Amino acid sequence: MNEHINSSSVAYNKSVVGQKTTILQDLKSLVKFIVLIANVLPVMAGFWLAIHFTNTSLTEHWGTFLLTIGGSGFIIAGALILNNWYDVDIDTIMERTQQRPTVTGNFSLRVVLIMGIAASLIGFILLLFTSLAAVIYGLIGWITYVFPYTMWSKRKYTWNTIIGSVSGAVTPLIGWAAIDASFHIIPFTLFLLLFIWQMPHTYAIAIKKNNEYSAAKVAMLPAVRGFKVTKIHMVIYIALLIPLPFMMSALGSVFVTIASILNLCWLVLAIKGFNAKNNYNWANWNFLYSVNYMTILFVLMIVVTLPVFSN
Repeated sequence: MNEHINSSSVAYNKSVVGQKTTILQDLKSLVKFIVLIANVLPVMAGFWLAIHFTNTSLTEHWGTFLLTIGGSGFIIAGALILNNWYDVDIDTIMERTQQRPTVTGNFSLRVVLIMGIAASLIGFILLLFTSLAAVIYGLIGWITYVFPYTMWSKRKYTWNTIIGSVSGAVTPLIGWAAIDASFHIIPFTLFLLLFIWQMPHTYAIAIKKNNEYSAAKVAMLPAVRGFKVTKIHMVIYIALLIPLPFMMSALGSVFVTIASILNLCWLVLAIKGFNAKNNYNWANWNFLYSVNYMTILFVLMIVVTLPVFSN
């Protein structure tokens, strides 16, 4: 693997001479900053909801909160760094990843590997001060993302998205388990919500970047089986989201109503894809909708459980 990576990196470095980035920009690219934040937010939501449903307060668990966010943040960052380290050969081909420091050579692959391992270890050590259950969920997410997804299925199988979705779906479980390790319908439903949501979200990206994935020989569904099959899968997964708000009825009728409306609107948008004149434009709208959908839902979960609304 390393020989292939190094040859690809050297080949690309010749074409990026003169393109400079700051250390901060390189670090943000290395940890995929937006992806990192997007994965830490569900941890925060899980933690907050656990406090709400166990009738405790954030002031009682402030230290645990910092350890949970810090620990999960380092674990997620470590996994993302290792993903960059391993994927440098395909990152040289895909336009959207060609400025990553592993590709430009700003960071050596040896340094990146050490950073990924170190960040992961720091994260697990911090989580150890919360609960064993939180560590286990963090470990499940990290192992799934680094090995079955990054190093095995991503390049070979169209169902790599399913495996990758597991790592993102365990994030609220980490936050919840830091407070309460017992089974509860809310964190279980959050896992299902994130797991299912990531499928149409990722497929929308895969359609948008289909040419790049095809060139890099990454086995994304649109590149292997075409847009029509991908659209069918998107509609099925979005339809599977429809029952989930009712499983979270403990959050109140306002949440269930708004979440249900969002689900139905997304389903309509997905179905329109079968008659779309511009697949890339339609995929972009689905991508934007998916991002705003999840942001609205998690903000809403927190808002409806604030003392001023929940009392």
